[in-house]
Amino acid sequence: MSSPHAAVPHYFVPGPSKWPMAAGLSLLVTMLGASAWVNDLSWGPAVNIAGILSTLLVLYFWFGDAIGESEAGQYGKNIDLSFRWSMSWFIFSEVMFFGAFFGALFYARTISTPWLGDLDHKIIWPDFAAQWGGASPAGTVDSFTTMGPFPIPTINTALLLLSGVTLTISHHALRAGHRAKTAFWLAATILLGATFMGFQAYEYMHAYSELNLKLTSGIYGSIFYLLTGFHGFHVTLGAIMLSVILYRVMKGHFTAENHFGFEGAAWYWHFVDVVWLGLYIVVYWL
Repeated sequence: MSSPHAAVPHYFVPGPSKWPMAAGLSLLVTMLGASAWVNDLSWGPAVNIAGILSTLLVLYFWFGDAIGESEAGQYGKNIDLSFRWSMSWFIFSEVMFFGAFFGALFYARTISTPWLGDLDHKIIWPDFAAQWGGASPAGTVDSFTTMGPFPIPTINTALLLLSGVTLTISHHALRAGHRAKTAFWLAATILLGATFMGFQAYEYMHAYSELNLKLTSGIYGSIFYLLTGFHGFHVTLGAIMLSVILYRVMKGHFTAENHFGFEGAAWYWHFVDVVWLGLYIVVYWL
C-alpha cells in the first residue's frame, strides 16, 4: 500500500473478477492430474504440470490486479485493516493444518505403537517391539533407518532462525526509509530460504537412497514426509512471496508508514520458522 492513499475514507469494493473462477478451475485440473499421476495413468503428469502452471499464471494476474488497485490509490485504512484480519485468519488456518499433522504424529507414536505392543497383541505379533521407527508388526515394511537431527536438520534450523533475523533487519530498514538496506536483507532472507530447500532436497535423496526411508516405510515414513514436505512447501511459498515483495521494494511500492504487503509476507515467514522449531524437536529429536 502506498503512502499517498493512506487516508482514503471509503471502503474499496472491486468489480466482478474472473480470477476466482479461473483459480478454481486451475486447482481442479491440478488435482485431477495429481490423482491420475499417483494411479500411474499416462496423462497424469502432463495434466498436473499444466494445472500448476495455470494456477501460477492466474495468481500472477490476480495479485497484479490487487497491486495495481493499491498503487492507483484505491486502498485506505479500512482495506489495510481487512488485509490484516485476513492474513491473521489465514495463518490461524495454517496453525490448524499443522496441529492436525502433529496430532497424527502424537497419536501414532504415543498411543498406537504402545497399544500394538501390549500383551493382547503379543499373541498375534510375538516378535514385535513397540518402538517408534522400528519394524512393522506384520513385517510388511522393508527395514529402514530413522532420521536424526545431525547434520542437515540442525543446519536447516540455523538457516531458518538466521532468516528470521535478516527479515527483521529488513523490516526495520523499511520503517526507517532505507530502501537499499531493505532490499539487501530481504534478498539475504530469500537466499537463506532457498539454501534451506536445497539441503532438504539433499536430505530426501539421502533418505531414499541410503536409509531406505520412503513414503511406504510404514507410519513413520508417511508422517515424516508429510510433516517435513508440507513445511518445505510452505518455505517455498514463503520464498516466492518474499521475492515478489523484493521486486515491489525495488520498484518503490512501499513507504515507511504503509507496507502491509511486506508485513503480511513477514508474518507468514516467521510462522514457518516457528513451525520448523516444533518439527525439529518432535520429529528429529524425540
